[in-house]
Amino acid sequence: MDNRIYGYARVSSREQNEDRQVEALTRFGVPSENIIVDKCSGKDTEREGYQYLKRQILRAGDTLVIKELDRLSRNKEDIKHELEDFKQMGIRVKILDIPTTLTDFSAEQMWVMDMINAILIEVLGSIAENERNKIRTRQREGIEAAKKKKVKFGRPKAQKPENWDEVIAQVADGTIRPTEAMKRLNLTRSKYYHCCERYGFKRHTE
Repeated sequence: MDNRIYGYARVSSREQNEDRQVEALTRFGVPSENIIVDKCSGKDTEREGYQYLKRQILRAGDTLVIKELDRLSRNKEDIKHELEDFKQMGIRVKILDIPTTLTDFSAEQMWVMDMINAILIEVLGSIAENERNKIRTRQREGIEAAKKKKVKFGRPKAQKPENWDEVIAQVADGTIRPTEAMKRLNLTRSKYYHCCERYGFKRHTE
């Protein structure tokens, strides 16, 4: 069976767009149906698409193409570990932003390629890890600044409607049912029961 070529792309969140990476991979020659995309952080390698690609799809003789080194991870040790794993598995990894990984060397020259790539990977891996540390520092500083301004984090608490006591009294004596109470209070089902718990009213269900 012919050796196959696969691509991997990653963006840090669902709001980000992977088109730039996918376009670069397809332009290089990776079939679009062979490109796996993850939309999650690069803090480690525990990503659904990546692990499926590595454990279930790739096999010895295949080629994996990624656009940038930090698409594998933003942790330098993880990057080095993953690349060593692929080497042991017999999978060629090509990184579009590291041209030496794209060049086919003879067996006699392979040590040169390995040496050059090791240096580049060490440098670029350090840059990727440093960038992640900067992001985490900015996030931490932003949270601290927000706390000083007394910004509240998390889901806002449901406010007690002005007609709460009146409506709940009717629920309690059986005059109206919870569904009607929700309409009169202008609350969703989940917010209604949240208020019941918060304000000490025994929950009545339909």
